[in-house]
Amino acid sequence: MSGLLVITGASAGIGAATARLAPAHGWARVVVHYGRDRDGAEAVAADVRATGAEVHVMQADVADPGAVAALFDQVGALPPGPLGLVNNAGIVAPTGSLADLTPDRVRQVFAVNVLGAIEVARQAVGIMRARGHGGGIVNISSAAARLGSANQYVDYAASKGAIDTFTLGLADELAPEGIRVNAIRPGIIDTALHGKGGLPDRAKQLGPTAPLGRAGTAEECAEAILWLLSDHASYVTRSILDVAGGR
Repeated sequence: MSGLLVITGASAGIGAATARLAPAHGWARVVVHYGRDRDGAEAVAADVRATGAEVHVMQADVADPGAVAALFDQVGALPPGPLGLVNNAGIVAPTGSLADLTPDRVRQVFAVNVLGAIEVARQAVGIMRARGHGGGIVNISSAAARLGSANQYVDYAASKGAIDTFTLGLADELAPEGIRVNAIRPGIIDTALHGKGGLPDRAKQLGPTAPLGRAGTAEECAEAILWLLSDHASYVTRSILDVAGGR
């Protein structure tokens, strides 16, 4: 699929892997969005440019609706064409039980993972509608939405449960307009996200507990995302694909 692919949270992990693989899947133009890690975003952008693709690095705090609007003002100013969105930006707080789920912590997790994701989708759909080419959205959920993550990230899991529900409803709403909406649920994926939760060795420790016997990679998630956005998945919408090694 040709066109412009916007990837939020693309400075590391699954977002970065998706950006790096996007040109090989036909995306000639890529927006690498980041929240704080400009150096990471620029490194990803350099790799994508090396493939010959056009790259735009853009910053926004997705928890700030004004910043999201400004981000998509920049996206909307780019040359027209089909638009795809990888709604990936998200955060996790340190591992903890119910007693650790303070209102401030939960509010921050939901501000980014749920409210931010919804606003990002709203802004992207506005551009898709204006351009009239249809479009594709892949939201990034988590196997935690099914598993609950007791004593670890119940708030994160709950936020991803909201993303599952949002995916289903948005897909129903947008299907008549030719805009497909799907999601993936990554399982134990070997990225730096675990370290941000205070457990840098979590993927190594829990990976062998998956039926496939190992942790997954960001690239494996990226391949699933890019397939869902491609013409090969043209009859796929309202689907949530587990990329979790059978977990």
